Amino acid sequence: MSRNIRIALLALILLAAGGAFWVYQKYIAGPAVPGGLSDYTVIVPTGVGFETVVDSLTEKGILEEEQIFRLFAERMAYVRNPMRAGRFEVEPGWNMIELIRHLRNGPQAPVNLVLTNERLPENVAAKVASFIEPDSIDLWQAMQKEELISALGFEPATLMSLFIPNTYEFFWNTSPQGFLERMKKEHERFWSSAGRSAKAEAMGLSPVEVYTLASIVEKETLVGTEKPRIAGVYLNRLNIGMRLQADPTAVFARRDFGTPRVTDYHTKYDSPYNTYMYAGLPPGPIAMASISSIDAVLNAEDHQYLYFCAKGDGSGQHAFARNLAAHNRNAAIYRRNLRQRGLR
Repeated sequence: MSRNIRIALLALILLAAGGAFWVYQKYIAGPAVPGGLSDYTVIVPTGVGFETVVDSLTEKGILEEEQIFRLFAERMAYVRNPMRAGRFEVEPGWNMIELIRHLRNGPQAPVNLVLTNERLPENVAAKVASFIEPDSIDLWQAMQKEELISALGFEPATLMSLFIPNTYEFFWNTSPQGFLERMKKEHERFWSSAGRSAKAEAMGLSPVEVYTLASIVEKETLVGTEKPRIAGVYLNRLNIGMRLQADPTAVFARRDFGTPRVTDYHTKYDSPYNTYMYAGLPPGPIAMASISSIDAVLNAEDHQYLYFCAKGDGSGQHAFARNLAAHNRNAAIYRRNLRQRGLR
Protein backbone atom coordinates (compact mmCIF):
# COMPACT_ATOMS: atom_id res chain seq x y z
CA MET A 1 0.00 0.00 0.00
CA SER A 2 1.47 3.33 -1.05
CA ARG A 3 2.23 6.07 1.38
CA ASN A 4 -0.44 8.37 -0.14
CA ILE A 5 -3.14 5.74 0.25
CA ARG A 6 -2.18 5.16 3.86
CA ILE A 7 -2.36 8.89 4.51
CA ALA A 8 -5.76 9.08 2.83
CA LEU A 9 -7.09 6.15 4.86
CA LEU A 10 -5.75 7.65 8.04
CA ALA A 11 -7.43 10.94 7.17
CA LEU A 12 -10.75 9.16 6.61
CA ILE A 13 -10.41 7.32 9.91
CA LEU A 14 -9.65 10.54 11.74
CA LEU A 15 -12.56 12.27 10.01
CA ALA A 16 -14.94 9.46 10.95
CA ALA A 17 -13.63 9.46 14.48
CA GLY A 18 -14.04 13.20 14.67
CA GLY A 19 -17.61 12.93 13.38
CA ALA A 20 -18.39 10.18 15.87
CA PHE A 21 -16.87 12.25 18.67
CA TRP A 22 -18.94 15.27 17.60
CA VAL A 23 -22.12 13.16 17.59
CA TYR A 24 -21.17 11.75 20.99
CA GLN A 25 -20.52 15.17 22.47
CA LYS A 26 -23.65 16.77 21.02
CA TYR A 27 -26.25 14.03 21.34
CA ILE A 28 -24.95 11.47 23.84
CA ALA A 29 -22.87 13.45 26.31
CA GLY A 30 -24.30 16.88 25.52
CA PRO A 31 -27.79 18.25 26.22
CA ALA A 32 -30.56 17.60 23.71
CA VAL A 33 -33.51 18.96 25.67
CA PRO A 34 -33.24 22.76 25.62
CA GLY A 35 -33.63 25.00 28.63
CA GLY A 36 -35.97 27.95 29.02
CA LEU A 37 -39.21 26.21 28.03
CA SER A 38 -42.38 26.92 29.98
CA ASP A 39 -43.62 23.33 29.90
CA TYR A 40 -41.69 20.07 29.92
CA THR A 41 -44.71 17.79 30.10
CA VAL A 42 -45.00 15.25 27.29
CA ILE A 43 -48.38 13.60 26.77
CA VAL A 44 -48.59 10.53 24.55
CA PRO A 45 -52.25 9.58 23.96
CA THR A 46 -53.29 5.95 23.91
CA GLY A 47 -53.04 4.29 20.50
CA VAL A 48 -50.93 6.89 18.66
CA GLY A 49 -47.96 6.15 16.39
CA PHE A 50 -44.38 7.37 16.43
CA GLU A 51 -45.06 10.33 14.12
CA THR A 52 -47.52 11.78 16.61
CA VAL A 53 -44.88 11.65 19.33
CA VAL A 54 -42.35 13.37 17.06
CA ASP A 55 -44.85 16.09 16.15
CA SER A 56 -45.75 16.66 19.81
CA LEU A 57 -42.12 16.94 20.92
CA THR A 58 -41.34 19.30 18.04
CA GLU A 59 -44.34 21.56 18.64
CA LYS A 60 -43.47 21.92 22.33
CA GLY A 61 -39.89 22.84 21.45
CA ILE A 62 -38.45 19.87 23.32
CA LEU A 63 -37.11 18.26 20.16
CA GLU A 64 -34.69 20.35 18.08
CA GLU A 65 -32.87 17.58 16.17
CA GLU A 66 -35.65 15.49 14.69
CA GLN A 67 -33.52 13.30 12.42
CA ILE A 68 -31.10 12.39 15.18
CA PHE A 69 -34.07 11.62 17.46
CA ARG A 70 -35.49 9.30 14.80
CA LEU A 71 -32.13 7.52 14.44
CA PHE A 72 -31.67 7.03 18.17
CA ALA A 73 -35.32 6.04 18.67
CA GLU A 74 -34.92 3.23 16.11
CA ARG A 75 -31.63 2.04 17.57
CA MET A 76 -33.00 2.08 21.14
CA ALA A 77 -36.17 0.16 20.19
CA TYR A 78 -38.41 3.01 21.28
CA VAL A 79 -40.43 2.97 18.06
CA ARG A 80 -43.42 0.67 18.29
CA ASN A 81 -47.04 0.57 17.19
CA PRO A 82 -48.81 1.87 19.14
CA MET A 83 -46.39 3.94 21.17
CA ARG A 84 -46.20 3.77 24.95
CA ALA A 85 -48.91 6.07 26.25
CA GLY A 86 -48.76 8.30 29.30
CA ARG A 87 -47.85 11.64 30.78
CA PHE A 88 -44.14 12.24 31.23
CA GLU A 89 -42.03 15.03 32.68
CA VAL A 90 -38.69 15.55 30.93
CA GLU A 91 -35.88 17.73 32.20
CA PRO A 92 -33.89 20.46 30.48
CA GLY A 93 -30.33 19.39 29.78
CA TRP A 94 -31.12 15.73 29.19
CA ASN A 95 -29.22 14.18 26.31
CA MET A 96 -30.95 12.27 23.54
CA ILE A 97 -30.45 8.89 25.19
CA GLU A 98 -31.88 10.11 28.49
CA LEU A 99 -34.89 11.60 26.71
CA ILE A 100 -35.69 8.46 24.75
CA ARG A 101 -35.00 6.13 27.67
CA HIS A 102 -37.44 8.08 29.84
CA LEU A 103 -40.17 8.07 27.21
CA ARG A 104 -39.57 4.37 26.55
CA ASN A 105 -39.67 3.00 30.09
CA GLY A 106 -39.33 5.82 32.61
CA PRO A 107 -41.93 6.55 35.28
CA GLN A 108 -45.04 8.50 34.41
CA ALA A 109 -45.76 11.84 36.02
CA PRO A 110 -49.00 11.36 38.00
CA VAL A 111 -51.82 13.87 38.05
CA ASN A 112 -53.65 15.01 41.17
CA LEU A 113 -57.29 14.12 40.56
CA VAL A 114 -59.55 16.20 42.79
CA LEU A 115 -63.01 14.89 43.62
CA THR A 116 -65.36 17.40 45.17
CA ASN A 117 -69.06 17.39 46.00
CA GLU A 118 -70.53 16.56 42.61
CA ARG A 119 -74.28 16.05 42.31
CA LEU A 120 -74.70 13.12 39.86
CA PRO A 121 -72.51 10.36 38.37
CA GLU A 122 -72.39 12.24 35.07
CA ASN A 123 -70.99 15.23 36.96
CA VAL A 124 -68.33 12.97 38.43
CA ALA A 125 -67.50 11.74 34.93
CA ALA A 126 -67.11 15.30 33.68
CA LYS A 127 -64.88 16.27 36.61
CA VAL A 128 -62.67 13.19 36.27
CA ALA A 129 -62.31 13.74 32.51
CA SER A 130 -60.67 17.09 33.23
CA PHE A 131 -57.77 15.25 34.90
CA ILE A 132 -57.21 11.97 33.02
CA GLU A 133 -57.26 10.83 29.41
CA PRO A 134 -60.73 9.20 29.02
CA ASP A 135 -63.45 11.65 28.06
CA SER A 136 -66.61 12.18 30.08
CA ILE A 137 -68.71 10.03 27.72
CA ASP A 138 -66.42 7.01 28.12
CA LEU A 139 -66.37 7.45 31.89
CA TRP A 140 -70.14 7.88 32.08
CA GLN A 141 -70.71 4.82 29.92
CA ALA A 142 -68.49 2.78 32.24
CA MET A 143 -70.58 3.98 35.18
CA GLN A 144 -73.70 2.68 33.44
CA LYS A 145 -72.37 -0.85 32.89
CA GLU A 146 -74.38 -2.87 35.38
CA GLU A 147 -71.97 -5.83 35.29
CA LEU A 148 -69.05 -3.58 36.19
CA ILE A 149 -71.00 -1.70 38.85
CA SER A 150 -72.28 -4.95 40.33
CA ALA A 151 -68.75 -6.40 40.42
CA LEU A 152 -67.74 -3.37 42.48
CA GLY A 153 -70.58 -4.07 44.91
CA PHE A 154 -72.96 -1.30 43.86
CA GLU A 155 -76.06 -0.65 41.76
CA PRO A 156 -77.02 2.44 39.73
CA ALA A 157 -78.90 4.07 42.62
CA THR A 158 -76.03 3.63 45.08
CA LEU A 159 -73.05 4.26 42.79
CA MET A 160 -72.45 7.77 44.13
CA SER A 161 -71.54 6.27 47.51
CA LEU A 162 -68.46 4.78 45.84
CA PHE A 163 -66.84 8.20 45.59
CA ILE A 164 -65.11 9.70 48.61
CA PRO A 165 -64.20 13.37 47.99
CA ASN A 166 -60.45 13.74 48.21
CA THR A 167 -57.33 14.29 46.10
CA TYR A 168 -55.90 11.17 44.48
CA GLU A 169 -52.79 10.50 42.42
CA PHE A 170 -53.59 8.87 39.07
CA PHE A 171 -51.69 8.04 35.94
CA TRP A 172 -53.06 10.22 33.16
CA ASN A 173 -53.88 7.29 30.87
CA THR A 174 -55.92 5.37 33.46
CA SER A 175 -58.90 3.64 31.81
CA PRO A 176 -62.51 4.23 32.91
CA GLN A 177 -62.64 0.77 34.47
CA GLY A 178 -59.27 1.37 36.10
CA PHE A 179 -60.60 4.59 37.60
CA LEU A 180 -63.65 2.86 39.10
CA GLU A 181 -61.58 -0.03 40.44
CA ARG A 182 -59.21 2.43 42.09
CA MET A 183 -62.18 4.23 43.64
CA LYS A 184 -63.36 0.90 45.06
CA LYS A 185 -59.98 0.44 46.77
CA GLU A 186 -60.10 3.98 48.13
CA HIS A 187 -63.68 3.38 49.30
CA GLU A 188 -62.65 0.27 51.22
CA ARG A 189 -59.61 2.04 52.68
CA PHE A 190 -61.81 4.91 53.85
CA TRP A 191 -64.40 2.74 55.57
CA SER A 192 -61.79 0.54 57.22
CA SER A 193 -60.09 3.57 58.78
CA ALA A 194 -61.10 5.50 61.93
CA GLY A 195 -63.47 2.70 62.88
CA ARG A 196 -66.06 3.86 60.36
CA SER A 197 -67.38 0.42 59.37
CA ALA A 198 -67.73 -0.58 63.02
CA LYS A 199 -69.57 2.65 63.85
CA ALA A 200 -72.00 2.12 60.96
CA GLU A 201 -72.65 -1.45 62.04
CA ALA A 202 -73.29 -0.34 65.61
CA MET A 203 -75.89 2.11 64.27
CA GLY A 204 -77.58 -0.65 62.31
CA LEU A 205 -76.71 1.05 59.01
CA SER A 206 -74.67 -0.04 56.02
CA PRO A 207 -71.95 2.23 54.63
CA VAL A 208 -74.25 3.03 51.70
CA GLU A 209 -77.04 4.06 54.09
CA VAL A 210 -74.65 6.21 56.12
CA TYR A 211 -73.44 7.83 52.91
CA THR A 212 -77.01 8.40 51.71
CA LEU A 213 -77.94 10.17 54.93
CA ALA A 214 -74.65 12.10 54.80
CA SER A 215 -75.53 13.33 51.31
CA ILE A 216 -78.73 14.84 52.74
CA VAL A 217 -76.81 16.46 55.60
CA GLU A 218 -74.35 17.78 53.01
CA LYS A 219 -77.10 19.66 51.22
CA GLU A 220 -78.84 20.89 54.38
CA THR A 221 -76.08 23.08 55.78
CA LEU A 222 -72.82 24.80 54.97
CA VAL A 223 -72.03 25.15 58.68
CA GLY A 224 -69.76 22.26 59.57
CA THR A 225 -70.41 22.41 63.30
CA GLU A 226 -74.14 21.87 62.69
CA LYS A 227 -73.74 18.66 60.73
CA PRO A 228 -73.65 16.22 63.69
CA ARG A 229 -76.77 17.86 65.15
CA ILE A 230 -78.70 17.72 61.87
CA ALA A 231 -77.61 14.12 61.41
CA GLY A 232 -78.99 13.44 64.90
CA VAL A 233 -82.36 14.90 63.92
CA TYR A 234 -82.66 12.59 60.94
CA LEU A 235 -81.52 9.56 62.91
CA ASN A 236 -84.16 10.35 65.55
CA ARG A 237 -86.79 10.48 62.84
CA LEU A 238 -85.63 7.20 61.34
CA ASN A 239 -85.70 5.53 64.74
CA ILE A 240 -89.35 6.42 65.36
CA GLY A 241 -90.52 5.82 61.78
CA MET A 242 -91.12 9.50 61.08
CA ARG A 243 -90.61 10.73 57.54
CA LEU A 244 -87.37 12.61 57.03
CA GLN A 245 -89.15 15.40 55.12
CA ALA A 246 -85.78 16.64 53.88
CA ASP A 247 -86.01 19.49 51.38
CA PRO A 248 -82.87 18.39 49.48
CA THR A 249 -84.46 15.02 48.64
CA ALA A 250 -87.52 16.71 47.13
CA VAL A 251 -85.25 18.99 45.10
CA PHE A 252 -83.27 15.96 43.92
CA ALA A 253 -86.46 14.12 42.97
CA ARG A 254 -87.44 17.00 40.69
CA ARG A 255 -83.83 17.55 39.53
CA ASP A 256 -84.56 21.22 40.14
CA PHE A 257 -81.13 21.99 41.52
CA GLY A 258 -81.25 25.72 40.88
CA THR A 259 -84.44 26.44 42.79
CA PRO A 260 -84.18 29.26 45.36
CA ARG A 261 -86.89 27.73 47.58
CA VAL A 262 -88.77 24.48 48.07
CA THR A 263 -92.53 24.51 47.33
CA ASP A 264 -95.36 22.05 46.79
CA TYR A 265 -93.94 21.57 43.29
CA HIS A 266 -91.13 19.66 44.98
CA THR A 267 -92.64 18.18 48.13
CA LYS A 268 -95.72 16.71 46.40
CA TYR A 269 -93.82 15.13 43.53
CA ASP A 270 -94.17 11.35 43.59
CA SER A 271 -90.68 9.87 43.67
CA PRO A 272 -88.96 7.31 45.93
CA TYR A 273 -86.38 10.05 46.53
CA ASN A 274 -88.99 12.41 47.95
CA THR A 275 -88.84 11.88 51.72
CA TYR A 276 -91.90 14.06 52.16
CA MET A 277 -93.90 11.26 50.56
CA TYR A 278 -91.97 8.15 51.55
CA ALA A 279 -90.60 7.07 54.91
CA GLY A 280 -87.02 5.97 55.41
CA LEU A 281 -83.96 6.79 53.38
CA PRO A 282 -84.12 7.40 49.63
CA PRO A 283 -82.82 4.62 47.33
CA GLY A 284 -79.35 6.14 47.25
CA PRO A 285 -77.32 9.32 47.74
CA ILE A 286 -78.63 12.61 46.40
CA ALA A 287 -75.09 13.94 45.94
CA MET A 288 -71.49 13.16 46.74
CA ALA A 289 -71.10 13.42 50.51
CA SER A 290 -68.05 15.08 51.99
CA ILE A 291 -65.93 13.28 54.57
CA SER A 292 -67.11 15.75 57.20
CA SER A 293 -70.75 14.90 56.47
CA ILE A 294 -70.08 11.15 56.56
CA ASP A 295 -68.29 11.49 59.87
CA ALA A 296 -71.09 13.72 61.15
CA VAL A 297 -73.54 10.87 60.65
CA LEU A 298 -71.19 8.34 62.22
CA ASN A 299 -70.64 10.67 65.17
CA ALA A 300 -74.09 12.25 65.32
CA GLU A 301 -75.19 14.22 68.36
CA ASP A 302 -77.31 12.30 70.83
CA HIS A 303 -80.27 14.61 71.49
CA GLN A 304 -84.07 14.77 71.40
CA TYR A 305 -84.52 17.18 68.50
CA LEU A 306 -86.96 16.19 65.76
CA TYR A 307 -87.18 19.47 63.87
CA PHE A 308 -84.97 22.24 62.56
CA CYS A 309 -85.34 25.24 60.30
CA ALA A 310 -83.11 28.01 59.05
CA LYS A 311 -82.80 31.05 61.30
CA GLY A 312 -83.07 33.41 58.34
CA ASP A 313 -80.67 35.88 59.92
CA GLY A 314 -77.95 35.47 57.31
CA SER A 315 -75.77 33.25 59.52
CA GLY A 316 -76.60 30.08 57.60
CA GLN A 317 -77.39 28.42 60.91
CA HIS A 318 -80.50 26.53 61.99
CA ALA A 319 -82.82 26.54 65.01
CA PHE A 320 -83.67 23.13 66.49
CA ALA A 321 -86.79 21.97 68.28
CA ARG A 322 -88.01 18.89 70.16
CA ASN A 323 -91.68 19.28 69.22
CA LEU A 324 -93.85 20.78 66.52
CA ALA A 325 -95.00 23.74 68.61
CA ALA A 326 -91.43 24.87 69.20
CA HIS A 327 -90.65 24.28 65.56
CA ASN A 328 -93.54 26.48 64.48
CA ARG A 329 -92.24 29.26 66.71
CA ASN A 330 -88.82 28.92 65.10
CA ALA A 331 -90.41 29.01 61.65
CA ALA A 332 -92.23 32.26 62.58
CA ILE A 333 -88.91 33.78 63.67
CA TYR A 334 -87.40 32.66 60.36
CA ARG A 335 -90.12 34.43 58.38
CA ARG A 336 -89.80 37.56 60.52
CA ASN A 337 -86.04 37.65 59.97
CA LEU A 338 -86.54 37.35 56.23
CA ARG A 339 -89.00 40.27 56.25
CA GLN A 340 -86.59 42.41 58.27
CA ARG A 341 -83.88 41.70 55.75
CA GLY A 342 -86.20 42.55 52.85
CA LEU A 343 -86.15 39.01 51.50
CA ARG A 344 -89.83 38.23 51.89
